[in-house]
Amino acid sequence: MRSVITGTGIGVPPHVITNEALSRLMDTSDEWIRVRSGIQERRYAELGQGSTDLGVIASRNAIADAGLAPGDMDAVIFATMTPDHVLPGNGPLLQTALGLGDIPTFDIRQQCSGFLYGLELADLFIQSGRYRRVLLVGAEVHTAFMPWHLGWDTLIGQSTREITEAERAENTLSRDRTVLFGDGAGAVVIEAREGEAGLGTIRLHTDGAGAGVLTMTGASFKRRPFVTVEQIQAGETVPVMSGKEVFKSAVTLMPQSVREVCAASGLAVEDLDLVLVHQANLRIIEGVQKALGLPPEKVPHNIERYGNTTAATLPILFHECRQQGLVRPGMNLVFTALGSGLHWGAALYRT
Repeated sequence: MRSVITGTGIGVPPHVITNEALSRLMDTSDEWIRVRSGIQERRYAELGQGSTDLGVIASRNAIADAGLAPGDMDAVIFATMTPDHVLPGNGPLLQTALGLGDIPTFDIRQQCSGFLYGLELADLFIQSGRYRRVLLVGAEVHTAFMPWHLGWDTLIGQSTREITEAERAENTLSRDRTVLFGDGAGAVVIEAREGEAGLGTIRLHTDGAGAGVLTMTGASFKRRPFVTVEQIQAGETVPVMSGKEVFKSAVTLMPQSVREVCAASGLAVEDLDLVLVHQANLRIIEGVQKALGLPPEKVPHNIERYGNTTAATLPILFHECRQQGLVRPGMNLVFTALGSGLHWGAALYRT
């Protein structure tokens, strides 16, 4: 019995935000952003639109793509670092919105590696015989991290006021992070099937010693109260990242994981037809590609159009590769990601 992806879908919000648009709010430019990240544009959610809402859109599309109805699902795994609420998780909200019945839902938080960890859980559920159909969702609305009181609402047409010089200067303080993120969702239906196709070797790792290289210090339950106006004003609710450390870890650990699953599966890296890398930064994607010695066409990317959508990058990329005819029967494909935690790994998939 194999765990086979039988349906994919995405949910992306309507507002396309270009680099030039961001330059109206902070000291940046299209060239500055492209050189450092490869990103040209990203999507921003509507005010009041959460990661559950985008996940619902992606899930409906994935379930329909699989030729199934919502009631056919046996369990839900929802990966996100930007839930609608501290509690409850997104799983129950999505369950109700889709009319799934009282099936179990699992909310996981491995950030950029969330979808990868979700694949492992879904495979374990299916291999154990516990569930036959699992809906796996990765969805994020990162715009909640942005200092909307400093003019971000103008980007989605909610305001026409001019940004003050003081606001522009404050926005610039977090430009190294805020220009990277976008909103979006991807979902897959995973079913138990006989045959050669399906998930193969999966290797996951965590090293908490690296947790500080990508974290958020504000909105912490170690504080009393857990969030304050002062924290927000100090930018403590915007993620903090050590860019050099993240880059070094990503271009080292993701290729290691790909080699690990290949070795465990009796494959050489050159036997892989596609490697789908978490879409955090085009320079990282290119670094992984070069470290593996693969041609660019085997390591596709769409970060130019979406930015980093964290847990959603891999399912969105996989869906688009299917739509573009890049995924064909009999291929060896690997998903790989690294994110805050540090969590990283890779999963082999036979199409």
